[in-house]
Amino acid sequence: MTLSVRSRPSALAMVSALVLSLAACGGTTKESVRTQAPAPAASGSASASANPDAPIKEGLKLAFLPKQINNPYETIVDEAGIEAAKEFKAEAKEVGPSDASASSQVSYINTLAQQGQDAILIAANDPNAVCGPLRQARSKGIKVVAYDSDTSKDCRDIFINQASSEDVGRSQVQLLSELIGGEGEIAILSATANATNQNTWIEFMQDELKKPEHAKMKLVKIAYGDDDDQKSFQQTQGLLQAYPNLKGIISPTTVGVSAAARYISGSKYKGKVTLTGLGTPNQMRKFVKDGTVSKFALWNPKDLGYLASYAAAALVSGQISGGEGEKFTAGRLGERTIGAGGEIILGPPFTFDKSNIDEYDF
Repeated sequence: MTLSVRSRPSALAMVSALVLSLAACGGTTKESVRTQAPAPAASGSASASANPDAPIKEGLKLAFLPKQINNPYETIVDEAGIEAAKEFKAEAKEVGPSDASASSQVSYINTLAQQGQDAILIAANDPNAVCGPLRQARSKGIKVVAYDSDTSKDCRDIFINQASSEDVGRSQVQLLSELIGGEGEIAILSATANATNQNTWIEFMQDELKKPEHAKMKLVKIAYGDDDDQKSFQQTQGLLQAYPNLKGIISPTTVGVSAAARYISGSKYKGKVTLTGLGTPNQMRKFVKDGTVSKFALWNPKDLGYLASYAAAALVSGQISGGEGEKFTAGRLGERTIGAGGEIILGPPFTFDKSNIDEYDF
């Protein structure tokens, strides 16, 4: 599915630019348990070969493994990926843990490998904790696609990045700077302390803050809500109590930004503390309309899942191997090219505000 555009032809052009961060596991079988073999070559290896003219195989089995199954953003991504799989006659499902701890995905990877999935698509809670079981899965011929939050590069074939990590990190600081007049104490409300995407974005935020134009902005705290609604709500409360001069908060996580908005909307800080971050229009609409949030950003999570699904099919079918410069066609999203390190970028982030938020429905 694409963004639902209700009006304004100009918004359609923005959407084009926008196309650029759950069930229990099944059982295992004795037959599928094998001795671990050496891990295959890292993504983009010269030893791999690709045939861009190869047809997509029918009947592929794909499994989406999100950070956690009760994360609304990841649900949107995975459901779109599952729907995309129907276009090339594949079977896709979503499995995963109810918490976003570093090791929570390990048992699911092991089970999916034992089930003989053709590809595992994972939004990693930790770049390294999942590597052992992912390497073992790859040694059995299973393709691994990271999306939203990357694993270490030697643990997967390709990574579907929702946007350039640098663009996301720097644009978040630039957006907050615009909203608070370029000065004041600020804080970051992140997801988990080990989340690859969050940490990469934060590194670029910190680097952006070193620029002369942001010299009057001071980062006083990075807090972690663990992509848990209640904890993110409490962390927001704690930030505002601990830093009475706080001018703004960046929460680059859909769970965190909506929880922070909910707290601020009913507190004395509404209209005094500026909140921005990464959220979905449907989550943030009421907070934009009631004045709690002026602007926030994201990309189309449905397109992220759609692209990940087609990339997995292209890998399994031999159209691509993960090498830089390889190309494949991702359905309605058109031709995509693999960049350095096996990375495929969906596109640039998009800013939502009161003037355009009602044009989108996801």
